[in-house]
Amino acid sequence: MNTADLELFVRTADIGNITAAAVQLDMSPAAASAALKRLEKQLGIELFIRSTRQLRITAEGERFLLHCRQALSSLDDAKASITEMKGEIAGEVRLSVSSDLGRNLILPWLDEVMDNNPKLSFQLSIGDSLADFYMDKVDVALRYGQPEDSTMVAFKLATVDRVICASPDYIATYGAPKKPEDLLQHNCLLYQLGSKTYNQWELVSKNSGNTISNTDDSIKSRSKIKVSSNRMCNDGDIVKRWAVAGKGIALKSRLDLSHDLNAGRVIELMPGYYVEPTSLWLICPNRKQVTPAILLLRDLLREKCQALLATTK
Repeated sequence: MNTADLELFVRTADIGNITAAAVQLDMSPAAASAALKRLEKQLGIELFIRSTRQLRITAEGERFLLHCRQALSSLDDAKASITEMKGEIAGEVRLSVSSDLGRNLILPWLDEVMDNNPKLSFQLSIGDSLADFYMDKVDVALRYGQPEDSTMVAFKLATVDRVICASPDYIATYGAPKKPEDLLQHNCLLYQLGSKTYNQWELVSKNSGNTISNTDDSIKSRSKIKVSSNRMCNDGDIVKRWAVAGKGIALKSRLDLSHDLNAGRVIELMPGYYVEPTSLWLICPNRKQVTPAILLLRDLLREKCQALLATTK
């Protein structure tokens, strides 16, 4: 049974469209249709119910899909294991990274990977918008927030809490907010991505034991504050730099702020409240991109991020 046919079947089931799956796998629609029919003939079952308007997976196809995913995953792990045994991590990785992580954290980590694997190279793209994997020719992206597209392969690296902070100079001049409503009197530096401006800050009061509880609403209250600012940028790194320079209060991930928090360039504010955490993911467009180099990068980033986060608690 051809593994390429299995890959096509999984992709078609995820997308619900043979033509779209074929485009993603660099196949013609005719070749994709023929491959699925070949697979159905080998199995002796109908995998999809086809009509002029829709494609629907059958009950037999759903059952086979589960085992097919497991088989492809095991095959990927086996390939990676053999490659690791041979000690060969090579090739080029086209990596897209958000602005703050890319400029301030990840560069020395990539140097470490490349120093230990001289046959490995990186092509780095920095920007906060999630790259179009196919148009931009990106192999893997490092981004906050779990991807909504279920066809992508995503590895969670860390859970990252978000911090409200300001520089010592700003606090000395304007004071520190104590409760959510106080933020209305401050210059809250704003981040914008596409047409969305992140000016709604939702804060949750900590419980009496001063520990975070995300489930018990009886011991916490939420406040959603619409903040304002004279500064707005679509680059998260710039927002952080404004905060360090004393231009206002920022809401940033603890990971992005880690070096500045440790150095005292910014100070965490409002200890009686917290903002719901986010998560950091390494995202690939499909299973074919999950190479030994990507798995090596995943493991190193997971280790580095969690170690760095531990230093700022």
